[in-house]
Amino acid sequence: MRAAVLADIHSNYIALEQCILYAVSRNVDTFIFLGDYIGELPYPERTMELLYDLKDHYKCWFIKGNKEDYWLNYRAEGEKGWEYYNSTSGSMLYAYKSLSDEDLDFFGQMDIACEIKLNEAMTVTICHGSPYKVNEMLLPSDERTINIMEEAKKPLILCGHSHIQNKIVHGEKTVLNPGSVGIPYFSDGKSQFMLLDVEGENCSEEFISFSYDVNRLIKEMHEVRLYDYAPYWSVVTEQVLKGSNISHGTVLSRAMELCKKENGQCQWPDIPEKFWAKAVNELYGI
Repeated sequence: MRAAVLADIHSNYIALEQCILYAVSRNVDTFIFLGDYIGELPYPERTMELLYDLKDHYKCWFIKGNKEDYWLNYRAEGEKGWEYYNSTSGSMLYAYKSLSDEDLDFFGQMDIACEIKLNEAMTVTICHGSPYKVNEMLLPSDERTINIMEEAKKPLILCGHSHIQNKIVHGEKTVLNPGSVGIPYFSDGKSQFMLLDVEGENCSEEFISFSYDVNRLIKEMHEVRLYDYAPYWSVVTEQVLKGSNISHGTVLSRAMELCKKENGQCQWPDIPEKFWAKAVNELYGI
């Protein structure tokens, strides 16, 4: 059997559609999704439509990412604290407002990790971050990652979250990260996912990277007013889409450092725009 493994779509329905078409052309009969379906990109409802349609026609597994926890927690806590025209939370509010109750309930049914049986001889662990935490990264040469691999009951873990295609081997255990469909790093702006061929107890991976219409995506970001709703966050998004490897998290951390330095403290999401402006200028020179 051949499976497509996809992670970190972040509402990039344009790239997702191409991933699906390519996977189907390669005789994929199973899709494994590793979380973060919706994010800072336009028309989240179009991503959800693609996922629902795929679920109706193919065998699919879905795991919850940290983004899904954001949406579910925001609903559970009374939809408070996020604002438009705010680089910290504006794009999250836009995404949340695009989701239906059906979407949120769909996310709510997902686990953060599970074991799935690909055939009679092959069972793998799938997760977004790690099998223990939705926002924990499995990274090469990381002691915590090695410990998790040693504790793993199954020889193969499929994970996302880092947005970087990766293969980590330790003893008889392997971690595979397909990269990010929507907001990839270290890919020259190309969308990424993975094909997994399984035969008996053996499997082999094929990392896929391809170009798509990034300019169309950026045009649609303007079309839905994301640059108004989340000004500097959207600037960072555009830079990453064009191939920058300076992540949103890096810029956010710098903005919070600058805020704390001037104000003595800084608590997310209350980060004034001037600190976002300074962080973007420092890191991107714009």
